[in-house]
Amino acid sequence: MSSSSVSNVENLPPHVLRGVSKETVALSQEPPEGIQLHLNYDDLTDIQATINGPEGTPYAGGEFKVKLVLGKDFPAAPPKGFFLTKIFHPNIATSGEICVNALKKDWKPDLGLKHILLVIKCLLIEPNPESALNEEAGKLLLENYNEFHQRAALMTEIHAKPQPTSPPSMKLKAKVRKDKKKTLKRL
Repeated sequence: MSSSSVSNVENLPPHVLRGVSKETVALSQEPPEGIQLHLNYDDLTDIQATINGPEGTPYAGGEFKVKLVLGKDFPAAPPKGFFLTKIFHPNIATSGEICVNALKKDWKPDLGLKHILLVIKCLLIEPNPESALNEEAGKLLLENYNEFHQRAALMTEIHAKPQPTSPPSMKLKAKVRKDKKKTLKRL
């Protein structure tokens, strides 16, 4: 995924950058349900989003960070998609690379970023074991759904569930306690 950290701003024509900018701003203002776009104003080609795990799936309750990498041939060529959050899924490699037809043979330049993000969200609902990048997940999905579900839910629990934060009052009390201890030591 090393190429995903390289900016392609200088490689894309201005009209493409304007289109990407318009689309990302529109997506951030009116995001599709369960998808939140994270804008990077310094690099328009750094497209990241959080996709909420759909209810009724082993990914429910999870928050999955994804990244789309626009190559120099975008939009003629599809972007590459990566999950930044670890996930157990047939169509997502352990490296995070996403395998979905919308990013491969079914790509059309007019599909747009919203379509891609929705297709990725749909993958969480309807995995495709026939085009598995993670063969273990694909095999489990076909042969033992319950075990697949358990593994995917466990990975979601470990890597994608938001960590509870302590209320501000608890943090403040802890700081006051620490300050009191420091003061007592000085006396």
